[in-house]
Amino acid sequence: MRVSFRTDLSRLTVALVVVGALAAATAVAQTPPQDPRRQQQTQPQTQPPKPKPPQRPPAKAATPQAPSKAEAMTPSQIGIPTLAKHAFMVDPLTSTVLLYKDAETPMNPSSMAKMMTIYIVFEELAAGRIKLDTRFRVSERARAMGGSRMFIEIGAEVSVEELIRGIIVLSGNDACVAVAEGLSGNEEAFAERMTKRGRELGLTKSVFKNSSGWPAEGQYSTARDLAVLSWRTIEDFPKLYRYYAELSWTYNNIKQENRNRLLRTTPGTDGLKTGHTKEGGYGQSTSAVRDGRRLVLIVNGLGSMADRAQETARLMEWGYREFSNVTIFRAGAVVAEAPVWLGTQDKVPLVIPNAVQVTVPANQSTPPNAVARFDGPLAAPISKGTKIGTVAITLPDGRAVEYALEAGADVARQGMIGRVATLIRHYVFGWLS
Repeated sequence: MRVSFRTDLSRLTVALVVVGALAAATAVAQTPPQDPRRQQQTQPQTQPPKPKPPQRPPAKAATPQAPSKAEAMTPSQIGIPTLAKHAFMVDPLTSTVLLYKDAETPMNPSSMAKMMTIYIVFEELAAGRIKLDTRFRVSERARAMGGSRMFIEIGAEVSVEELIRGIIVLSGNDACVAVAEGLSGNEEAFAERMTKRGRELGLTKSVFKNSSGWPAEGQYSTARDLAVLSWRTIEDFPKLYRYYAELSWTYNNIKQENRNRLLRTTPGTDGLKTGHTKEGGYGQSTSAVRDGRRLVLIVNGLGSMADRAQETARLMEWGYREFSNVTIFRAGAVVAEAPVWLGTQDKVPLVIPNAVQVTVPANQSTPPNAVARFDGPLAAPISKGTKIGTVAITLPDGRAVEYALEAGADVARQGMIGRVATLIRHYVFGWLS
């Protein structure tokens, strides 16, 4: 641990560093034809003509081969190549981006937009404005929705809990409209609420035009925004998030399976939502947790349901296999000691209030470098918990993160005699630290 401090009391400025073909031509020379009668007169016929060797049939032109999936993968700006047009993977605990491919380019969110509808429903439940047994009446507009459906009937009164399952597990467009009309009167007003609340959550490049993600002009989102929404859902509603892990559900005597295949095939998967439109392709928002470590992945623009399941599973396994989280400091750990001026103690411990974990490549052998920075010496009195400085942690790959440091103890000011003695010692002998 290195310690760096300045003797003036100016504040620190902190910066966080995130991160042919070749062608050839041939010519054939032709000789002018001769008169066949002249050939008969001049060519002797004493020897029978030699038989011509059998000719091989012309080779068939090779059928063009479709590119393999490996060849179809295009590079990502961060991380490995992927078939997806858009991809974003993050470790939310450490805010480390593991995969980034056109993750802030607008795209059609398809049914992944339903996560915003569900987020608002969860907020209403958490605030007590509605309950799971609150019932919404089904309108003709809701019943007439196409695409994936819950199969609710006109005039029926459906509970909020049933509609939640209808949206999450069955991806019901009809259920989305019923919720939108039940909460905001009409879908247009609800879509405006979705956009507004999304911006407040950090979805800076998302505009919603309806509650279901049905294709609409001017509706778009980004892989990064959907990752933010996924994490906020998990973090803000831990008790309600469980609906995203349900494998199937039956309504109106019709059983439907959750389209998120990773719930059955990839260990630790507990959500979130699939999506598909002709314009946007196949996409999915996925989250999994293993040994206390969670990853959130968004992909979109894949060519088929099978590609979506296989590519999402491949990327999740890569994220867990190639990276791990390392604890640099435990909560309350002493990072450094700072000299104190005119205090009853010469030094005060500087502690980090929360545990610090960083995401590093698996089997990383080089330890991160940590440097404590503060303005010092510190003038007494000092209260425990006072923000003192920062610790900058530089990872082996060059990334840098910075965390606040606090005083780990109270330090009282010296009495009159002690202060006089300290001042004399300082001016006579110089500052000794």
